[in-house]
Amino acid sequence: MLVATISPAMSDRQAETAPRRKVRVVSRRRRRIENALIAYSFIAPNFLGFAIFTLGPILFAFALAFMHWDGSNPITFAGLDNFWRLFEDRAFVDAFWNTIVYTVVSVPLTLASALGLAILLNQKIFGRDFFRTAMFFPYVASLVAVAVVWNMVFNPEMGPVNMLLYTIGVPPEELPGWAADRHWAMVTVILFGAWKSMGYYMVIYLAGLQGINSELYEAAGLDGANAWQKFVHVTLPQLAPTTFFVTVMLTIQSFKVFDQVYMITQGGPGTSTLVLVYHIYNEAFISWDLGYSSMIALVLFLLVLVVTVVQFRRQRED
Repeated sequence: MLVATISPAMSDRQAETAPRRKVRVVSRRRRRIENALIAYSFIAPNFLGFAIFTLGPILFAFALAFMHWDGSNPITFAGLDNFWRLFEDRAFVDAFWNTIVYTVVSVPLTLASALGLAILLNQKIFGRDFFRTAMFFPYVASLVAVAVVWNMVFNPEMGPVNMLLYTIGVPPEELPGWAADRHWAMVTVILFGAWKSMGYYMVIYLAGLQGINSELYEAAGLDGANAWQKFVHVTLPQLAPTTFFVTVMLTIQSFKVFDQVYMITQGGPGTSTLVLVYHIYNEAFISWDLGYSSMIALVLFLLVLVVTVVQFRRQRED
């Protein structure tokens, strides 16, 4: 019978190799921990700022939705009182439906305007750079200055728009009152929002158009496709990701509309242009009912969340 024997030299080598392996494993773990700490140290300032100034107030607002608080007296638990109050608040109902109407109308209008401008200014036309800058300018211009000019242009009595309508034959009694008329105020706000935002989304569409392979248009032309068929069967499918991004951003922006309503109509006449964010502002900083305003903000958050999730699911299915 052969008996395997282990020499003393081999046992000494194994005894020396084991600690070395342990040292290597420990050093690798330490290196990974050090690298992770370095990475976290770079993102820590931004994360702390987000946690203190954004995440913290959001969580506090969610908790405050179930409280009574006027900003000075002690906070008291309200349960679902603020929620049931929503159904009794006529201003909230009007603001809710006004927000829906604004979103449903302004999103397609702004999207179509931005896409049309992008297709037009993607062509080789005279003064293309100037027109691109001019279309983008309202987005970066001061909202106060732009709103003042807009109110002057759409002034019911001496504005150039009504003067033009009167010149082409519209009777004076049928001229729109624009921001001063409850039937035209929302139209004014929607037109202003579309005009101010379409330049920004035009730039996004321009980037998408310039990323389309020109060989696709050449192949469609060889198949006998006209300009409209090229637009439907080449341009729109290739711009689908861009259109999805623009739609989501426009939807969120429309649900959060506040500044242009504040500058043009202040929610009036009556409640014809009152939107949810403006109603939150009134309840929080005019009436100082911070609990109820937080409940409205919670409803707005859930509304935007549901619409966004539906949009992503439809995009995934497509």
